[in-house]
Amino acid sequence: MEVNPPKQEHLLALKVMRLTKPTLFTNIPVTCEEKDLPGDLFNQLMREDPSTVNGAETLMLGEMLTLPQNFGNIFLGETFSSYISVHNDSNQVVKDILVKADLQTSSQRLNLSASNAAVAELKPDCCIDDVIHHEVKEIGTHILVCAVSYTTQGGEKMYFRKFFKFQVLKPLDVKTKFYNAESDLSSVTDEVFLEAQIQNITTSPMFMEKVSLEPSIMYNVAELNSVTQAGECVTTFGSRTYLQPMDTRQYLYCLKPKKEFAEKAGIIKGVTVIGKLDIVWKTNLGERGRLQTSQLQRMAPGYGDVRLSLEAIPDTVILEEPFHITCKITNCSSERTMDLVLEMCNTNSIHWCGISGRQLGKLHPSSCLCLALTLLSSVQGLQSVSGLRLTDTFLKRTYEYDDIAQVCVVSSATKVES
Repeated sequence: MEVNPPKQEHLLALKVMRLTKPTLFTNIPVTCEEKDLPGDLFNQLMREDPSTVNGAETLMLGEMLTLPQNFGNIFLGETFSSYISVHNDSNQVVKDILVKADLQTSSQRLNLSASNAAVAELKPDCCIDDVIHHEVKEIGTHILVCAVSYTTQGGEKMYFRKFFKFQVLKPLDVKTKFYNAESDLSSVTDEVFLEAQIQNITTSPMFMEKVSLEPSIMYNVAELNSVTQAGECVTTFGSRTYLQPMDTRQYLYCLKPKKEFAEKAGIIKGVTVIGKLDIVWKTNLGERGRLQTSQLQRMAPGYGDVRLSLEAIPDTVILEEPFHITCKITNCSSERTMDLVLEMCNTNSIHWCGISGRQLGKLHPSSCLCLALTLLSSVQGLQSVSGLRLTDTFLKRTYEYDDIAQVCVVSSATKVES
């Protein structure tokens, strides 16, 4: 009968403990009415309990701190800290001790050891301590692999490992939406509004320290999450920007293209990179977390080869009196010169003043020209400016522009009274 040799016990002991902030002690109060049998006994016991708050004994939250009783949750963006201790449990001196700590994720293996040098010797009842830190940047299963190698007094080389598995959870749910400044007149070079919806999907409140947008090289950003009161800039979320579990907060940003990009027609086309969100929060007793989203992208609206936009138009005009608008025509093509003809078509309410079918001349690639046009309205109310046609004589192609803008038409008496 074959007998396996007994497994050799190691001379060193490895202990690993996660380092987290303590929590406030919670005490469940037990009270009763004075007419009940215990009388004031429960209240007296709570007043004498050192874990309760003086004068607020019936509150669950106490003044004392308690150490974590379990591993707890680890969220993406937080810093994982752990204490590693190797203790010599034997009565002999151990030599050439090497402690190595690696973190295995789904995509990579990271070395977290502060030093890769071996310790020459470790006497009995002595220990080697190390603290490791790592900012968690991946969701899913993580395995902390701690390996210890050493040499006994007899020259035998020993080696053992321990594995500690934990899950990294998602702390925030971030959703983004893009809006153009004006649906009909906006361009890829016009203002873009970004709405970011941030939801706390953890089980504890968060203090939102910073939520900012880092724009790409093509844009400047203006945050629209504060107001000016008494000469001071105050956040719209109040002085205490706490986000309770499952609550959602909306942040708004306005992006404008930089001058060097805005002046070049058609330079921003297709899918454009807007920037990325930088979110910093604190939980529990000041534990900080930080997340950066990937580059946010938006599909720029297409305007073909020719873009027509309004540079100036009045908000309110008088019935049957001429008013003036200024149009800007841009050749968005980067290669082809156009020869344009302008035609103006009247509608039931809006009438164009001037010569229709006039030659605008040649418009070179990525260049623009401005036109001053005159109109009048024969109908009161909110009227739509429509009826402009641009024809490229080279390709015999016509571009139609309707619902360019809207004006409010009022009578002269209403105008005087206002």
